[in-house]
Amino acid sequence: MLPIFIAIIVIVVVIALWVISTQRKLVALDENVSNSMSQIGVQLSSRFDALTALLDLTKGYAKHESETLIETIKSRRSVITAKSTPEDVLRQEGIISEALGRIAMVTEQYPELKANQTYIKTMNAVETYENMVRTSRLIYNDSVTKLNREIRMFPACLIASMLGFKQRDYLEEQPTKTDMPSMK
Repeated sequence: MLPIFIAIIVIVVVIALWVISTQRKLVALDENVSNSMSQIGVQLSSRFDALTALLDLTKGYAKHESETLIETIKSRRSVITAKSTPEDVLRQEGIISEALGRIAMVTEQYPELKANQTYIKTMNAVETYENMVRTSRLIYNDSVTKLNREIRMFPACLIASMLGFKQRDYLEEQPTKTDMPSMK
C-alpha cells in the first residue's frame, strides 16, 4: 500500500511541477508580446514627435495647413501601450502616413523648404523612426508566433485554456500606405 501511495504522490508532484513550468513559460511569452507592443508605442511616439517638429518647420511656408494638421494629429494621436491592439497601431500609423502625405504636398510647392538642412535632418529622423517601427513590428510578430504556437500545442494548450491565455493577433502591413516624401 505504501509504494502505491508514494507513486501517487510522485505523479501528483510531477504533474504540479509541469503545470507550474508551463504556466511560467506562457507568462514569459505573454510578457514578450506585451513588451514588444510597448516598444512599438515608444517608436511611434518618437515618430510623432519628429513629425510635429517637421510640421513646425512648414509653418513658415504654409501656416494654415501646418496648424490644421498639428491640431488634427493632437486630437487623433493616442498612446500605444502593452495592452494596445494591432488595430490601434495601424490607426496611429495611418495618421502618420496621412500627415506625411500632406507634408509632401507642401514641400512640392516650396522647393526651398525641401532644400532646408533642418528639414532634411528632421525627415531623416522621421525615416529612422519608421525603420525602428518596422523592426519593432518584426519583433512583435515573432513574439506573437512563439506565444501562439505554445498555446496551440498539446498538452500546453490545456494549461493555457485553463489559465486564460489567448492567441494574439499579428501586426499586418497596411494595404494602402502613403509613401514618405523623397529627400532627393
